[in-house]
Amino acid sequence: MNILGIETSCDETAVAVVGDDGGRPAIRANLVQSQLAEHAPYGGIVPEIAARAHLDHLGRLIAAALAAATLGFDALDGIAAAAGPGLIGGLVVGTMAAKGIAWAANKPFAAVNHLEAHALTARLTDAVEFPYLLLLVSGGHSQLLACTGVSAYRQLGTTLDDAAGEAFDKSAKLLGLPYPGGPAIAEEARRGDPRRFALPRPMLGREGCDFSFSGLKTAVREIATALDPGDAAAGADLAAAVELAICDCLIDRTARAVRWFRERYPQGASLVAAGGVAANTRLRARLAALAADAGLAFVAPPPALCTDNGAMIAWAGLERLRLGLADPLDAPVHPRWPLDPGAPSPKPPR
Repeated sequence: MNILGIETSCDETAVAVVGDDGGRPAIRANLVQSQLAEHAPYGGIVPEIAARAHLDHLGRLIAAALAAATLGFDALDGIAAAAGPGLIGGLVVGTMAAKGIAWAANKPFAAVNHLEAHALTARLTDAVEFPYLLLLVSGGHSQLLACTGVSAYRQLGTTLDDAAGEAFDKSAKLLGLPYPGGPAIAEEARRGDPRRFALPRPMLGREGCDFSFSGLKTAVREIATALDPGDAAAGADLAAAVELAICDCLIDRTARAVRWFRERYPQGASLVAAGGVAANTRLRARLAALAADAGLAFVAPPPALCTDNGAMIAWAGLERLRLGLADPLDAPVHPRWPLDPGAPSPKPPR
């Protein structure tokens, strides 16, 4: 099988072709057009700018991906696009392009949940078997999920307010660091002392597996506004403290999920991390240690496949289409689209 995947849910325009060569996945093309320059002046993503940029770049990227894969539309076995969750303007651009190609080439269409694409990436890169435990952390999502099959996810915990990636981005902005904040904080933290500033660890030690990062962001703002401009080391020290605090929170919640997972799925062998924040090297090292202590393998895709990309959409489409899970060409987009629709709504921390 060869699947064309289109990702336009946020601020990357991405197109890929992924194949399945006798059961072995093959990324034949994987192109990403970043929009960092367009959004950098605003310190965050502007939805209207993102949608217009997708329109500008998508046609060229589709042609380039097919050329890199040395395939034509007739050689494809399906077309996949991120249909949510995300910014509705971008989702419409990507899905309408995919539907048009599917209709014109008479190919099946897969409306992919962007979160499921992240969840399944470890099966593309490392052939991880179900069931596995997933920590999904990005700019918009912080979740712990038991993954038992395609379209089969049980949410163990989610964020009660802000996501870990948002905490990185907002903290970076307060420190005058560039967007995106995660890589900028990590780079600045290398020069800093993480113990200089005392930051809160929301939800640490609490029951359950939910996250909360709004209180951490507030504490960072209070410290950042009081910094002495003449203290050259203060910014790096605060960046290091932010990185450590976020990692502490993620590890504490994940450790609780690991215990739950080991009790209920003794056959499960892997702890997987996915999403943009999963590219953080400090977090990866600590998750690997946590997994080893629990007798689990730790799997995280290469950093380029943790951030948004077309290969994960194409692979999720491939996984769905080979199970016969095609979608009609009038399938809607979903700005909000939980992986576990039956999960209870999170309750604010007390």
